[in-house]
Amino acid sequence: MDTKIFKVNTENSTIDWIGRKVTGAHNGTIRIKEGNFIFENQKLQSGKFIIDTRSIKILDIEDNETNRQFANHLASDDFFNVEQFPEASFEITHAEPGDENFYYVQGHLTIKGITQPIDTSLHIVTTDNAAVLKTRLVVDRTKFNIRFRSSNFFTNLGDTLIYNNFDLNIHLIAEAY
Repeated sequence: MDTKIFKVNTENSTIDWIGRKVTGAHNGTIRIKEGNFIFENQKLQSGKFIIDTRSIKILDIEDNETNRQFANHLASDDFFNVEQFPEASFEITHAEPGDENFYYVQGHLTIKGITQPIDTSLHIVTTDNAAVLKTRLVVDRTKFNIRFRSSNFFTNLGDTLIYNNFDLNIHLIAEAY
């Protein structure tokens, strides 16, 4: 059995996020702390990556003071509570090969210490020494006790409503070791 372990290159990997509300959207980035993926006979078997929740950046707000206030709010208990939960993670629990370079992946996403199942399709291109993995996770924030301005928990929000789902567009570059 040919087993290869690929370690995520955190400097060259990215996670872009998009959150939407009635009046528009916000977007930004968040950094990957570490991760690895295991392939056996050139097929994905498992993997996990850790997200540094303290690294949340907002890209669409140019005013420095407004950007800082929003970043602090995302870091607060209303959203990600980064002081108590400095990390989030995604762990692959099952990977089923699909069409060329695609896998159907089942996994566990952990945010704020709460773990929920999540399914996605994962695009993977591998060589002997490297792997590039891309996916988009659509996350229902209310499943992770992120309730601020959610219509599931509050009424009469009007145009202050924040939609429950946010996107994580993940692009991981990993190197064999």
